[in-house]
Order: sequence, then C-alpha cells, then structure tokens
Amino acid sequence: MVEHGDPPLVYERPIAIVGGGTVEPDMLRQLDQQGIALIGADGGGDVIADAGLVPAAIVGDFDSLRDPSAWSSQTRLVHLKEQMTSDFEKAVYSTSAPVTLALGMIGRRFDHTMAGLHVVHRYAKERRIILVDEVDIVMGVSGSFDFTAEPGERVSIHPLDPVCFRASSGLLFSLDGLALASGVRTGTSNSATQTTFSVETSEIGIWLLILGKARLADLIQHLVTRDRP
Repeated sequence: MVEHGDPPLVYERPIAIVGGGTVEPDMLRQLDQQGIALIGADGGGDVIADAGLVPAAIVGDFDSLRDPSAWSSQTRLVHLKEQMTSDFEKAVYSTSAPVTLALGMIGRRFDHTMAGLHVVHRYAKERRIILVDEVDIVMGVSGSFDFTAEPGERVSIHPLDPVCFRASSGLLFSLDGLALASGVRTGTSNSATQTTFSVETSEIGIWLLILGKARLADLIQHLVTRDRP
C-alpha cells in the first residue's frame, strides 16, 4: 500500500481518474481498450469494478470504497488519511501523466462540480486535466491555446482567473483585447467559424475551454502530440 509522501505513480500514457458520480460503463471499457489507465478516486474504484474492469490504482481516504481490504491483492492502494483535499485531488497529486481525464466528478452534485473545478484551477499550470460529463468536456488552460473545430461548433471560454486576451481567430465572437473575469465577463456560447481556432492571452491566467464530448478523443491526441519533445 502506498502512503502519502511517497513518489507519485507515473504513467507515460493518459490516465482517467474515476469518481463516484455518473459514469457511463461503456466509456470506461472503451478507455480501457485504448490503454488508458483507470484510477479510482475512492468509491470510483467500485464504479470501475461495476463496469467489469480492474482499476490500475485506487486513491483516497477509503471512506466510500465498499471493501478496501478486498482490493489489496488486485491493485495498488494509495490510502491518504488527510482531509484537506478531495479524493479527486488526492488522485491528482498521487499520479503523473501527460493527460488526465476525470469522470464522475461533475454533473450529479453541484458541490462535487465545484470541487472538481477547484482541482482543475489549482493544477492547470502543471497538469492537462479534462473533466468529462454526459454532454461536455472541460479543460483548464494556462495561457494561449489552439485546436480544431467544425464551423458552427460550440466553443465556450470561461475565466477562472482574470485573463486578458490579446487575440483570437476562428471564433464568431472575437476575444481580441477583451479582459474576462468571473463575475464580470465570460466568453461562453461562442462558436467556431473555421476548421481551427486559436486564443492568445497577454498574461498567464487560468481559463476553461468547454467543448462537446464528441471532441474528447481529438483533444487527447492534440495534447499528447503538442507536448512531445
């Protein structure tokens, strides 16, 4: 059993951290077939098991995992007793991966959604974390970003920090020279006008890129490719 303070579990490929919220079993099976390691965030280990799969690891304080002792011979257990962070955050700081998906963290309970966004905000400068629900994918971005799209496709941008945007291209509503801040101005419900769009910021600040769930595979591939040396 791994304890707090040990080196993180290092994965060379993308991983998926699974929580106890709503998760489609078929999606877990698809990710598993693609070689994406499934990490249970406490009770998320049971969600993975209910899909007929074995998690690569289970991380948390184990207050919601049905039977922690039953897992000791099947997978790695990272038992963290501290109560200053959520099980999702425990799973994030206990792992290292080029891209991290997070399933079952948003959508069913709003407080869990807020906790999930907190983790994305806190780690956006060092981790590529993509929250996934039944409809959308949400990624925290630090600085500028570009991606592919279809004309008319929804592209939403929302600031978590105050962010000044230098320029944008391929979007119906330009972000050129705009300052966005939560509670002041947002950039949601924009849309693509070309097959690619780009967003340039004039300062480092964390913002959310929100796209339809159908873009998940493309986004993973884009992130893995652009981060290769």
